Amino acid sequence: MACIILGVTGSIAAYKAADIASALVKHGHEVHCVCTAKALEFVTPLTLHTISRTPVFSFLTDLFVLLK
Repeated sequence: MACIILGVTGSIAAYKAADIASALVKHGHEVHCVCTAKALEFVTPLTLHTISRTPVFSFLTDLFVLLK
């Protein structure tokens, strides 16, 4: 299936990222979450990591590792 980068920004809707990631994983996709600092005020990296089964990135430099 697809490798998906799920971007999460700082709004109250950020908590929906967990639902979206869960649905994508259930459909067999590989999900990588990238969060802004403000997004982490609404949803924890541990939650997204547990659901997606991949590390959660919160710094742009971390994303470059994923894209290599």
